[in-house]
Parts: sequence; structure tokens; C-alpha cells
Amino acid sequence: MTPPQRRRRQSREQPPPEPVAAGGPKEGEQKNPERLYILTGAAAGGERAPIDLVTLIVTSADPPPTATPEQSALLRLCRAPLSVAEISAYLSLPFGVVTVLLTDLLTAELVQARAPIVRQAVPDRSLLEAVMHGLQKL
Repeated sequence: MTPPQRRRRQSREQPPPEPVAAGGPKEGEQKNPERLYILTGAAAGGERAPIDLVTLIVTSADPPPTATPEQSALLRLCRAPLSVAEISAYLSLPFGVVTVLLTDLLTAELVQARAPIVRQAVPDRSLLEAVMHGLQKL
């Protein structure tokens, strides 16, 4: 005897979800790549600023009236220093698109790029010994 199969009830007001076609967008992919091209414009083929994922970005001015909505959102977001990876995640834009937007803003001197703060290159010996002794006690 086989056990009965449980099925989730769906409300009568909402239609069942449509399955994603095999050729449709996969998780992590943008649904509209034309939008990304429009955001970057002609600058996509030009020179980009040397920015990596951990570069800290901070706003040095308010968004000008001529800024695009994405640039304005980026400028409002960066009032406190944020890494480029965080900006990319908060704006839901790929790293390359954020790099192009930041290059434009750096050229206009609306943002400043800072290297990440590096603590000491070599950890403190007493800290390493304390960790080692703690692990030995486990």
C-alpha cells in the first residue's frame, strides 16, 4: 500500500505559477540585458577606473539634477563608505555596470575611491598564542 501524496492547496483567486521555460532566464541572470547597455551607454567600451570589489566608495557631493536614477541612488547610498561589492548588491547591478557608473562619477569628482583599510600585515603573536592555547584545550 502506498501512502497518499500531499498536494499544496492553492487559493482560487491566484492562478498556479507558470513554469520557467528551458530557454528562460536562470537564477542570477538579468532578465533585460538591453537595460544594462542603456545604463552604461557609450562608456562601456572606454577606459574604466582601477576599481576592485573591496575598494571603498564615499560620496563627496549631493546628486546633481542631471544624474541618472542609478547614479543618484549610488550617490545617496554612499554617504557612508561602502565597498563596490556592497554597492553592486544593494543596487542589484553587475560589478561591471557599477564600475562604469563609478568611473563616470569619479571623473565628475562626485565620489572618492579609497583603498580598504588594512590592519597589521602580521598578526600579534600574543593573539596567535591565545588562539592556539584555546584550540588545544578543546
